[in-house]
Amino acid sequence: MPLCFPPNFPAMGAVVSTQHSIDIVGPRDQPERIAQTLAAAFQDDPALSWIIPDADRRRKVLPRFFAIMVQQSHRHGAVLASAETEAASLWYPPGEVSDGALASAWDSVRLLTVFGGSLSRGITVAEAMYAHHPRPQIYDYLRYVGVTPDAQGKGWGGAMVRAGIARAAEQGRGVLLETATPSNVAIYTRLGFDITEEWEVPGGGPHFWTMIHPA
Repeated sequence: MPLCFPPNFPAMGAVVSTQHSIDIVGPRDQPERIAQTLAAAFQDDPALSWIIPDADRRRKVLPRFFAIMVQQSHRHGAVLASAETEAASLWYPPGEVSDGALASAWDSVRLLTVFGGSLSRGITVAEAMYAHHPRPQIYDYLRYVGVTPDAQGKGWGGAMVRAGIARAAEQGRGVLLETATPSNVAIYTRLGFDITEEWEVPGGGPHFWTMIHPA
């Protein structure tokens, strides 16, 4: 997945939603549990299911994949989580993708270890997502947001997204995301996002919606 740089992303601190307390967490604040939360939430995600068609294999490798994604967001942006980590989201700040050669190479090696022969599909999805980002990219980017299956339907997902929207708004910015899950489109629309583009991943990949919440 794409990498970004962090020069003007807001500092850590509490973000409180109406009925849910959500914090900006540090790299040592339960990263493994946050990765497990996102892995469980994305087990049936259309894009990751296309990249790794076998459900049992996805169940094994997604925690390792999201561990890398969590580290990247700590390095470049921010990680939001509930106190019990039943909900989490990964964010990047506005700007062009960028990373040092050493960190980029290390992430590439780890992702190859995770995905194996499926890495080419992962790269195809990541490149397609990046190609459909606005230019210039002036929005806070919601990379991933997820809730554990047993906590779904309790308002955590909406609270997590609203917390990120509010955080971006404090800086005078909107929020960018994409989703490959059709049912998510109506949810994000109710949260104030507009569809800016629909597109297909080349090579028979999933259908995506790119959506923006204005500042």
